Amino acid sequence: MTPAAPTRLEARREGRRQRLLAAALELFAQRGFHDTSVDDVVSSARTSKSAFYVYFESKDDCFRVLLEQEGGALIQAVTAGAGAARGHRARLREGIFVFVRTCCTRHRVARLLLVEGVGLSESIERVRGRLHGEFADLVETEVRRGQADGEFVGADPAVYGRAVVGAVNEAIGWSLAAGRAADPDRLASELCRIFGV
Repeated sequence: MTPAAPTRLEARREGRRQRLLAAALELFAQRGFHDTSVDDVVSSARTSKSAFYVYFESKDDCFRVLLEQEGGALIQAVTAGAGAARGHRARLREGIFVFVRTCCTRHRVARLLLVEGVGLSESIERVRGRLHGEFADLVETEVRRGQADGEFVGADPAVYGRAVVGAVNEAIGWSLAAGRAADPDRLASELCRIFGV
């Protein structure tokens, strides 16, 4: 049985929700979480405060939902990009390139994940931790597969995965803050060289 097509009302509601999320993304990345109010978000989204609270319990909840949506899309892009490459090192390399390129082109999302979301709340930290963990797990799994084929000899796959995520996150954060995001391929190439992929 195929799911029913959304009704016009459901489509309108989802459109309003996405407008709120788009406005929140823009404002949180531009002004920061603490300097953005719910009033700012609803004004930018051209909707009402009561509409905001239909979809989100609080500003914190809106940020969490936004981080889940955008961070999840980032991990899906990395998975798809890496999965298309042939060979263990090539998959790791492509995953790093996709992550860096996406963060540099969608710098608002990177700012949420790597800057604004740090230490905001337990629920947001859980989302950040899960997203970082998913990326690290992708790397770890590929290293384990590579070891079965004689590659990555002597590397601890779990440590390698976390080291890649930590280095990539730090390098992207530094690059964006320093205004060096113009050449994501150079940054990704350097990271790949460091990790031998």
